[in-house]
Amino acid sequence: MAQSANMNVMIATARKAGRALAKDFREVANLQVSVKGAGDFVTRADMHADQVVKEELIAARPTYGFLAAERNEIEGKDPTRRWIVDAMVGATNFQHGMPHYAVTIALEHKGEIIAGVIYDAAQDECFFAEKGQGAWMNETRMRVSGRRTMSDCVFATGLPSAGRSDLPQTLTDLAQILPVSAGIRNLGAPALDLAYVAAGRVDGFWERRLKVWDMAAGLIILKEAGGFSESIHPGENSLEDGTLIAANDQIFTQLAKAVRKSS
Repeated sequence: MAQSANMNVMIATARKAGRALAKDFREVANLQVSVKGAGDFVTRADMHADQVVKEELIAARPTYGFLAAERNEIEGKDPTRRWIVDAMVGATNFQHGMPHYAVTIALEHKGEIIAGVIYDAAQDECFFAEKGQGAWMNETRMRVSGRRTMSDCVFATGLPSAGRSDLPQTLTDLAQILPVSAGIRNLGAPALDLAYVAAGRVDGFWERRLKVWDMAAGLIILKEAGGFSESIHPGENSLEDGTLIAANDQIFTQLAKAVRKSS
């Protein structure tokens, strides 16, 4: 498929950072005897991948802005374009030796996400999309699933960890959805959850307290794969309020109704 120059830069950058993460990931198993040691190592791996992404993107497009999970925002000379990046989605998985993590890069133009890449280095799966060009995983065109009945659907979400206050809402969500679905998965990497909805591997996803870099690339990939997304709060912008419901076009309304009952 034809790809823009920006998309070529994004894919090449995500793959380079992903290779660095994959190399570091092979060392994690040796560090599990020391929680502190493993944690420190993962922090260094994350920062290294983040530096790779920053250097590659700024070298290729020096006038664009840069917003990343691990650093302060860089204002670009071109105020209309901005990279939105997380060099390691799924850091807790990475630290525990679970091969489910990704590099995610989105390009925003005048407030709209126009391109996104999510690279799963462990599986060598590169999910990407540009506005109006469809969604792809490596060389394969992606489409959301066609399931129409909640009882046939598997959903993904994030479960709150220690110190978060949204456990009661999450338990209410689970009580609404588990009895009427084929199951719920907590995979620990929201960007990949969105990529999996786009690929038809799961039928929907919802979560609260997300960051813009968790969602940005996944939203354009999902849209180009035929999926729907909205904030949990009707009329709000997901990238601003940090809440998201995403699903195939057939099941979205039913999932949204179930999630919004607890909000």
